[in-house]
Amino acid sequence: MDRSVKALSLILSYPTRALQAAMPEIGGVLAADSRLTAATRRALRLLIENLANRDIYDLEEEFVLLFDRSRSLSLNLFEHVHGESRDRGGAMVSLVETYRAGGFEPVTSELPDHLPVLLEFLATQPASEVRETLANAAHILEALNTRLERRESPYDAAFTALLQLSGARADSEAVAELLEQPEDDPGDLAALDTVWEESQVTFGPDPNAGCPQVHEMLSRMELPINSNSARHVAAK
Repeated sequence: MDRSVKALSLILSYPTRALQAAMPEIGGVLAADSRLTAATRRALRLLIENLANRDIYDLEEEFVLLFDRSRSLSLNLFEHVHGESRDRGGAMVSLVETYRAGGFEPVTSELPDHLPVLLEFLATQPASEVRETLANAAHILEALNTRLERRESPYDAAFTALLQLSGARADSEAVAELLEQPEDDPGDLAALDTVWEESQVTFGPDPNAGCPQVHEMLSRMELPINSNSARHVAAK
């Protein structure tokens, strides 16, 4: 078990009182990880203190505004690559099959490409698999990190940590292409309703689907697409 990857999965999950209570232990895991720079460990400590001590309702509201009401900050990784194209459904099926082949059955209503779900799975995988998978998604992680920095959100520390755990440098052109996509205004509810008016992404068992390694599937993330479509996220 890669405890730091598991810790980051929890940090990026919807905040609950139970998670707040676990923050001291989560912080201890990340503070002891020598793969992270001292500056990143300090930033993570501030994030963890924020998550542990703030009012739970304020934390919930902030999380929804950032990650649920902003397509450009979606934690569903395939959203940034496939949008609502047919390729996304196939990628979802492959990811589900990969999870099952690894004996992992997510207990969540989130989509399989939801970053905390993927991280929970990767925490159980060999170190080489963790690094390669995160490296293949590095341009997405970097774009999310940059957007969070612009909003002065302490959550950016979690993405900095993931990039350091990948041991890779994100492709600057791929990052720039992602950042060219317009930012969402979570306060503009009319515009958000228009954006989210898309058909639901469906996926399910596919008898013809293989079980590729996660990094092989995510390696196709190298070139993001420009898309105005997105999945609808139900209000928490």
